[in-house]
Amino acid sequence: MDRTKKLSYAATAVLVVGLFGLLMLLANMGVISRFMQGIIILICINIILAVSLNVTVGCLGQITLGHAGFMSVGAYAAALFTKSGIIPGIPGYLVGILIGGLCAGLIGIAVGVPALRLRGDYLAIITLAFGEIIRVLIEYFDFTGGAQGLIGIPRYQNFAIIYFVMVLSVVLMFSIMTSRHGRAVLAIREDEIASDAAGINTTYYKTFAFALSAVFAGVAGAVYAHHMGVLGAKQFDYNYSISILVMVVLGGLGSFTGATLSAVVLTILPEALRGFNDYRMILYSLILILMMLFRPTGLLGRKEFEISRIIRKLTEKGNEQTTDPLG
Repeated sequence: MDRTKKLSYAATAVLVVGLFGLLMLLANMGVISRFMQGIIILICINIILAVSLNVTVGCLGQITLGHAGFMSVGAYAAALFTKSGIIPGIPGYLVGILIGGLCAGLIGIAVGVPALRLRGDYLAIITLAFGEIIRVLIEYFDFTGGAQGLIGIPRYQNFAIIYFVMVLSVVLMFSIMTSRHGRAVLAIREDEIASDAAGINTTYYKTFAFALSAVFAGVAGAVYAHHMGVLGAKQFDYNYSISILVMVVLGGLGSFTGATLSAVVLTILPEALRGFNDYRMILYSLILILMMLFRPTGLLGRKEFEISRIIRKLTEKGNEQTTDPLG
């Protein structure tokens, strides 16, 4: 690992910890109210959802409309585990998050193996159908609370845990998608036939990306369940999946930084427009339409905000200044 990468990792860690410290300081000072803290927690959940969907839509290049279904699986699996009281307190909450992600990943594999034989509009339709099937099954079974919903879920709104779960999730997804496995997924996005001819197991890597996306949707669902304390299957309908997809498209397909930024914007925007309650959804829709007209590739396109570039430029300038012009 070269010096620039080490410095970029250190700078990223400082920024992440610094942002957390700033938010905690503002909360303790009363600048950030409890309502605003709830919005920040929803931002963290939406960042995990947007970045995880970006793995399938942006990196793999396959449109899916069933992401809320995987989120619901993770939410109910984690909620049922913590309600059982097998492991009480924060340890049980953390184990519940892992169980939620694992269950969603298994469902993702089960759905992905047959669904990923299709592509384009056909894949979007079949994933939409699977998402609705999951929702109907949740309403059918009694142990999930049926149509009445699941209540009595232990609420854990510890911002520190949720914040670092979000950071760890994004770091893991970014690390995987920049590894050799991630490069194989990107190669499939660019040209699946050429990738297959080059020896890449396209079936395996398509399922891998789909399952990875489902795992972190389940993690987001687990955090959401314990944040709300109540779950209903109608919360996870196709409208929610489309909302997550809008975040990915707005940020830029394939850009993790863009997905994060758009998740922040699209979570804050509806709340900021509450003062215009009668025209809130019209303004919200108009902003999205204008964005797609004047910036069709999204906020960042496929670009990433890289601290290493800034460090490299600063290092080069420093070297130029210290170099003897006569020597």
